[in-house]
Amino acid sequence: MNWKHALKDFTTYLKLERGLSKNSILSYSRDIEKLMTFLEVNDINTTPIHIDKQTVQQFIYEVAKVVNPRSQARIISGLKSFFGYLIFEDYRKDNPLDLIESPKIGRKLPDTLSETEIDNLINAIDLSTPEGERNRAMLETLYGCGLRVSELISLKISDLFFDEDFIKVTGKGDKQRFVPISDVNKKYIDIYRNEIRVHLKIQEGFQDILFLNRRGKQLTRAMIFTIVKNLATTIGLNKSISPHTFRHSFATHLLENGADLRAIQQMLGHESITTTEIYMHVDRSHLAEVMNTYHPRKSY
Repeated sequence: MNWKHALKDFTTYLKLERGLSKNSILSYSRDIEKLMTFLEVNDINTTPIHIDKQTVQQFIYEVAKVVNPRSQARIISGLKSFFGYLIFEDYRKDNPLDLIESPKIGRKLPDTLSETEIDNLINAIDLSTPEGERNRAMLETLYGCGLRVSELISLKISDLFFDEDFIKVTGKGDKQRFVPISDVNKKYIDIYRNEIRVHLKIQEGFQDILFLNRRGKQLTRAMIFTIVKNLATTIGLNKSISPHTFRHSFATHLLENGADLRAIQQMLGHESITTTEIYMHVDRSHLAEVMNTYHPRKSY
């Protein structure tokens, strides 16, 4: 079995058996391709079945010189999964990464925006252009519903249940969830749909996609990043932000205002509540408030 064949089988397994998204599969593929490039550059002739621990260790040492600990940990995790798959399929007996430890990176607390900063970003949108109304509706949806970028660009008109105040979101691994939507959010989506989108020449296959580019096609992730970065520059915001920052802010503001962690987990589509618990660390004042409100010893 050569590397290309093994990689193809592995990506098929990730898609069909584990139901991972296209972006996650791409990330795994890149990590394995890095190892393949390393072997080629160093003229090491070995296969996925026969590669030994020393060679993999050598690759990890080289990687550590050029990438940060977080990326290094992700590459190790990706390769562990790849060789774990080969063991599962009876191609190998051992995992060459078993004794290789990931660097300790700790949990990265997400960057958040204040309500004022979010208002300033949205107010900086030029509403005199058709794209302006679309961009306002998109940012309101990112913040109002806590969506991932991939969820926003793939949101369909048939996913909008405005009479019930919900939208249906298709998240990681094609898992679906219902997220509440506010009247404000609905208003801006309706303005975009009824005043802007109706005038677009929509391309075949994109009739049900909610947010479209000028050519009537689905927006790319990169386009959403560009829109957010440009708005941050316009208002002189000295923070490194991305579309995901709106999702973090959605969760943090809900928590600060007393929302239940389990409810936030469901709205964000987190499989594990441990992921949602990251937000507990963003504003520790909330924890003190909970203690002083609910603990029986609070009045001593």
